[in-house]
Amino acid sequence: MSIRLGSAPDSWGIWFASDPRQIEWPQFLDELAEAGYEWMELGPYGYLPTDVRILSSELEKRGLRAIGSFAQAPLENPEVWPSLERQLRRLGEVLAPLNARYVALIDEFYSDMLTGAAVAPRELDEDEWRRLIDTTYRAVEFVKKNFGLRLVFHPHADTHVETEEQVERFLSETDPSAISLCLDTGHYEYRGGDSVALYHRHPHRVEYLHLKTVDRAVRRQKVETENAPFAVAVAEGVFCEPHLGTVDFAALARELESAKYDGWVIVEQDMFPAPPGKALPIGKRTNAYFRNLGFTTRAGLTTSSP
Repeated sequence: MSIRLGSAPDSWGIWFASDPRQIEWPQFLDELAEAGYEWMELGPYGYLPTDVRILSSELEKRGLRAIGSFAQAPLENPEVWPSLERQLRRLGEVLAPLNARYVALIDEFYSDMLTGAAVAPRELDEDEWRRLIDTTYRAVEFVKKNFGLRLVFHPHADTHVETEEQVERFLSETDPSAISLCLDTGHYEYRGGDSVALYHRHPHRVEYLHLKTVDRAVRRQKVETENAPFAVAVAEGVFCEPHLGTVDFAALARELESAKYDGWVIVEQDMFPAPPGKALPIGKRTNAYFRNLGFTTRAGLTTSSP
């Protein structure tokens, strides 16, 4: 097993390119490095500098390295491609010069994450499901051809690929040689899935990992009983520190070892908002937790860097 461990802006309460409740990006980068991480995702486009020369310099002086970012769009919408292409292009123009590797593709929310109001049907019909898959294939080819990047599909809470049944269907109807998952353990368990069991069934479909976990009591009350909006559940602490939640990370580490996992894992604990000073000690404790389970924090120990 060879793992390069990193983190992401959402662990510091950063969800948007600009929001007064978020810390400024230099403080985020300083704290990420202080917490002991080397690898990182870039988070929402526009939060960090998009001038590659500036961003590269800021990362280098802190010993940080970018591995990827994310794109999100209503993949089942027949008119989505022009806007998704623009989104993927601007990401590629930043990620490729940084020698990053991944774009995680997420379907759009079916409900407003702040209010819970429906913005799309919760279930797709057959034509919409097929378009979601076709759009994913198209996005895979676009970032590969134009930027040499790998696109991985990210099942996400409050989207059309969130439950165990939906994820299994997505895997069964896509080509393993073309489409892999970014398995986010927290989002999968947000809807009651067992992320260790999913990885055990499909180790060769998971190319990239987001490690987070769910507070069982908060999930039961806010998600299952109250059907709270996603942002409300997050604010109430549905995602928690790794030793307190539903995911058996020691078992996951054994599965990764058995599968000889060779790649990156991004540690996350979604928080929004996160007052200044909250995220850094959590980041340090979380880093130590995963190191104690055998995860490494440094790059390129047994495999080449991207």
